[in-house]
Amino acid sequence: MVPMILVMGTIFCLSHQQGDSLYLPALPGIDKLAHLLAYGVLAATTLFAFGERWKSEKAGLTVLITVFFCLFYGITDEFHQSFVPGRAPSVVDIVADFGGAGLVGFFWLRLKGRDEGRKDGVRGNCRGRIR
Repeated sequence: MVPMILVMGTIFCLSHQQGDSLYLPALPGIDKLAHLLAYGVLAATTLFAFGERWKSEKAGLTVLITVFFCLFYGITDEFHQSFVPGRAPSVVDIVADFGGAGLVGFFWLRLKGRDEGRKDGVRGNCRGRIR
Protein backbone atom coordinates (compact mmCIF):
# COMPACT_ATOMS: atom_id res chain seq x y z
CA MET A 1 0.00 0.00 0.00
CA VAL A 2 2.96 2.32 0.59
CA PRO A 3 3.89 2.52 -3.15
CA MET A 4 0.29 3.42 -4.00
CA ILE A 5 0.26 6.22 -1.41
CA LEU A 6 3.63 7.50 -2.66
CA VAL A 7 2.32 7.64 -6.24
CA MET A 8 -0.82 9.45 -5.09
CA GLY A 9 1.31 11.94 -3.15
CA THR A 10 3.55 12.50 -6.16
CA ILE A 11 0.55 13.15 -8.40
CA PHE A 12 -0.87 15.56 -5.81
CA CYS A 13 2.44 17.45 -5.50
CA LEU A 14 2.85 17.71 -9.27
CA SER A 15 -0.71 18.96 -9.73
CA HIS A 16 -0.19 21.53 -6.97
CA GLN A 17 2.61 23.26 -8.91
CA GLN A 18 1.64 26.52 -10.52
CA GLY A 19 1.17 26.40 -14.28
CA ASP A 20 4.23 28.51 -15.08
CA SER A 21 6.52 26.33 -12.94
CA LEU A 22 5.94 23.11 -14.88
CA TYR A 23 8.86 22.02 -17.03
CA LEU A 24 7.62 19.68 -19.73
CA PRO A 25 9.25 19.34 -23.15
CA ALA A 26 7.52 21.37 -25.86
CA LEU A 27 6.07 18.31 -27.58
CA PRO A 28 2.41 18.10 -28.57
CA GLY A 29 0.44 15.90 -26.19
CA ILE A 30 3.31 15.33 -23.74
CA ASP A 31 1.12 16.37 -20.81
CA LYS A 32 -1.49 13.77 -21.80
CA LEU A 33 1.23 11.13 -22.03
CA ALA A 34 2.36 12.15 -18.54
CA HIS A 35 -1.21 11.67 -17.27
CA LEU A 36 -1.45 8.29 -19.00
CA LEU A 37 1.82 7.10 -17.45
CA ALA A 38 1.16 8.50 -13.97
CA TYR A 39 -2.26 6.90 -13.69
CA GLY A 40 -0.97 3.68 -15.21
CA VAL A 41 1.60 3.53 -12.42
CA LEU A 42 -1.13 4.39 -9.89
CA ALA A 43 -3.25 1.51 -11.21
CA ALA A 44 -0.32 -0.93 -11.02
CA THR A 45 0.54 0.06 -7.45
CA THR A 46 -3.13 -0.14 -6.48
CA LEU A 47 -3.36 -3.65 -7.91
CA PHE A 48 -0.27 -4.60 -5.91
CA ALA A 49 -1.95 -3.13 -2.82
CA PHE A 50 -4.82 -5.58 -3.32
CA GLY A 51 -2.29 -8.37 -2.78
CA GLU A 52 -3.38 -11.86 -3.75
CA ARG A 53 -7.01 -10.82 -4.36
CA TRP A 54 -6.23 -9.79 -7.92
CA LYS A 55 -5.17 -13.38 -8.62
CA SER A 56 -8.51 -14.83 -7.52
CA GLU A 57 -11.58 -15.57 -9.60
CA LYS A 58 -12.65 -11.99 -8.91
CA ALA A 59 -9.64 -10.49 -10.69
CA GLY A 60 -11.92 -8.69 -13.16
CA LEU A 61 -13.80 -7.03 -10.32
CA THR A 62 -10.52 -6.08 -8.65
CA VAL A 63 -9.30 -4.45 -11.88
CA LEU A 64 -12.63 -2.67 -12.34
CA ILE A 65 -12.49 -1.28 -8.80
CA THR A 66 -8.87 -0.21 -9.38
CA VAL A 67 -9.64 1.58 -12.65
CA PHE A 68 -12.60 3.43 -11.15
CA PHE A 69 -10.56 4.31 -8.05
CA CYS A 70 -7.94 5.85 -10.35
CA LEU A 71 -10.68 7.65 -12.29
CA PHE A 72 -12.10 9.05 -9.05
CA TYR A 73 -8.63 10.18 -7.96
CA GLY A 74 -8.11 11.80 -11.37
CA ILE A 75 -11.39 13.70 -11.06
CA THR A 76 -10.48 14.94 -7.57
CA ASP A 77 -7.02 15.87 -8.86
CA GLU A 78 -8.53 17.98 -11.63
CA PHE A 79 -10.85 19.63 -9.09
CA HIS A 80 -7.79 20.36 -6.93
CA GLN A 81 -6.07 21.98 -9.92
CA SER A 82 -8.94 24.45 -10.24
CA PHE A 83 -7.59 26.13 -7.07
CA VAL A 84 -3.95 26.29 -8.27
CA PRO A 85 -2.89 29.53 -10.04
CA GLY A 86 -2.11 28.96 -13.70
CA ARG A 87 -3.83 25.56 -13.75
CA ALA A 88 -7.29 24.56 -14.90
CA PRO A 89 -9.25 21.32 -14.79
CA SER A 90 -9.51 19.39 -18.04
CA VAL A 91 -11.85 16.61 -19.14
CA VAL A 92 -9.18 15.47 -21.61
CA ASP A 93 -6.77 14.97 -18.70
CA ILE A 94 -9.39 12.82 -16.96
CA VAL A 95 -9.75 10.74 -20.13
CA ALA A 96 -5.96 10.28 -20.22
CA ASP A 97 -6.00 9.26 -16.53
CA PHE A 98 -8.74 6.73 -17.23
CA GLY A 99 -6.86 5.47 -20.29
CA GLY A 100 -3.65 4.87 -18.35
CA ALA A 101 -5.45 3.00 -15.58
CA GLY A 102 -7.55 1.07 -18.10
CA LEU A 103 -4.54 -0.02 -20.14
CA VAL A 104 -2.75 -1.33 -17.06
CA GLY A 105 -5.93 -3.13 -15.98
CA PHE A 106 -6.33 -4.69 -19.42
CA PHE A 107 -2.75 -5.95 -19.57
CA TRP A 108 -2.93 -7.13 -15.97
CA LEU A 109 -5.89 -9.35 -16.84
CA ARG A 110 -4.15 -10.60 -20.00
CA LEU A 111 -1.09 -11.59 -17.96
CA LYS A 112 -3.32 -13.29 -15.42
CA GLY A 113 -4.97 -15.32 -18.19
CA ARG A 114 -1.60 -16.27 -19.61
CA ASP A 115 -0.38 -17.41 -16.19
CA GLU A 116 -3.51 -19.52 -15.69
CA GLY A 117 -2.89 -21.19 -19.05
CA ARG A 118 0.61 -22.13 -17.98
CA LYS A 119 -0.70 -23.64 -14.75
CA ASP A 120 -3.02 -25.84 -16.79
CA GLY A 121 -0.13 -26.97 -18.99
CA VAL A 122 -1.51 -25.10 -21.98
CA ARG A 123 0.50 -22.51 -23.89
CA GLY A 124 -0.26 -19.77 -26.34
CA ASN A 125 -2.91 -20.48 -28.97
CA CYS A 126 -3.04 -24.21 -28.25
CA ARG A 127 -5.79 -23.98 -25.65
CA GLY A 128 -8.01 -26.99 -25.79
CA ARG A 129 -6.00 -28.79 -28.46
CA ILE A 130 -4.68 -32.27 -27.95
CA ARG A 131 -0.98 -32.54 -28.65
